[in-house]
Amino acid sequence: MSLINKIKCLFSKKISDQIKDKNKENEIVHQKKFDSGLKHSSSKINNAINDIAKNFRKLDQNLIDDIEDALISFDIGTAATKKILSSIIEEIKLQNVADGSLIKQIILDKLFVYYIQDTNINSELNLKKDECNVILVSGVNGVGKTTSIAKIANFLKNIGYTVCLIAADTFRAGAVAQLDEWAKLLNIKIFKPIKEAQDPASVVYEGIKFANENKIDVVLCDTSGRLQNKLNLMNELKKINAVIKKTNPTQPIESLLVIDATTGQNGLSQAKAFNEITNITGIVLTKIDSTSKGGIVLAIKDTLHLPIKFLGLGEKIDDIAPFDLEMYIGGMINELNLSAK
Repeated sequence: MSLINKIKCLFSKKISDQIKDKNKENEIVHQKKFDSGLKHSSSKINNAINDIAKNFRKLDQNLIDDIEDALISFDIGTAATKKILSSIIEEIKLQNVADGSLIKQIILDKLFVYYIQDTNINSELNLKKDECNVILVSGVNGVGKTTSIAKIANFLKNIGYTVCLIAADTFRAGAVAQLDEWAKLLNIKIFKPIKEAQDPASVVYEGIKFANENKIDVVLCDTSGRLQNKLNLMNELKKINAVIKKTNPTQPIESLLVIDATTGQNGLSQAKAFNEITNITGIVLTKIDSTSKGGIVLAIKDTLHLPIKFLGLGEKIDDIAPFDLEMYIGGMINELNLSAK
C-alpha cells in the first residue's frame, strides 16, 4: 500500500473535535464539502504530476525544473517548494528510479508528508465556557469578510452556541444593512450603531456590553475592510482591539483574518501587516473552491505559523467548514489517488 493510501486510511477515521459529537452522516457531509471545494486544486496538481510522469526519461535538470514549476504553480510558496523538491530528488536517486509511475508516487508521497508534518498548530476556535467570547474579524476589501462572518455564525449556532453580531463596519455604505439581513435570516441578535458614522470602537464596546447583558456565548465583530497600507484604518483596528481588551483582558478570544484564496501569495503579505496590528490568531480562507492553487493552505502555515480556522468552500450559507487537515488531505487524495496507483 502506498504512503498516500496509508495516510488516507489513517485520516479517514478521524474528524475534528468541533464536530466529533455529530453523527456519521454529518462527517460524510463535511468530507464531501472538502472533496467538492478542493476539486480545482486537486485536478490542477494531478494533471501536472501526470504530465511529469508521462514525459519522464531520467533525472536531469529538465525533470527537476518541471517538478519545481508544478509545485510553484500549486502556490505552496518558495520555502516549501525548495524543501519538497530536495526531498523528491533525494528519493529518486535513492531508489534509482527508471519508471515514470514511480516518479508520480514519490512526488505525491513527499508532497503529502510535508502537509502532515508538524501539525501541532491548533486550528479550532478557542472558545471558553460560561463566558462571552469575542471574535474580531478583519480583512481587506472584497475578500468575503461579512459573508464569512454570517457563515461562521450559522456554524456556531448549529453546534449549540448563542451568537450575536456587532456591525462595526461604519465606513462602507450598506455594510450594516447587509449584516442586519444576515442576522434576520439566521434569527440571531445583532448590535448596530446607534447613530450614523458612529466611531467603530464605541460600537464594539457597546455591542459587547449588550452581548454580556443578553448572556451571549459568542460575539462576532464585523470591521471595515481596509488595505494593509492605509495607516488610519489600521490604527482604527488597533483601537478596536484595545477597546475589546478593556472589556476583558483575555479578549478577543480570536482575531481572525479573512483571506481570499484566489489572491495567492499576496494574502501572505496582508496577514503579516494585520498581524502587527491585532495579533491574528487564525485565518479564514475564502473561495478555496474557486482556485487551483490549494497549496496556499500550506504556505500560510509554513510562512506565517498561523492556523487556518475555517475554509470557505462555496457560496451557500453552510459552505464553510472548520479547517481539518485530515479532511483537507483526504479531499486532495480522493482526486489524486485515481491516477496514483
